[in-house]
Amino acid sequence: MNISEEANRVLNIVKAQYGLKDKSQAINVVVDVYEKQLLEPELRPEYKQKLERIIKGKHLTRKEFENAVG
Repeated sequence: MNISEEANRVLNIVKAQYGLKDKSQAINVVVDVYEKQLLEPELRPEYKQKLERIIKGKHLTRKEFENAVG
């Protein structure tokens, strides 16, 4: 696998911070953090709370909406 010098430095930092044996473990940590923060927002507690507020909020029927808008 070919990676840039900057990516190599970042992996070395992650490896040192987490006390990992090799860069493949550092890649796994980086991917795990990325997945948790960006790919699965529906699983984060704050997202669940926001969704619950939306669901509990007031909703209009289509007829009510059409009367209000048009």
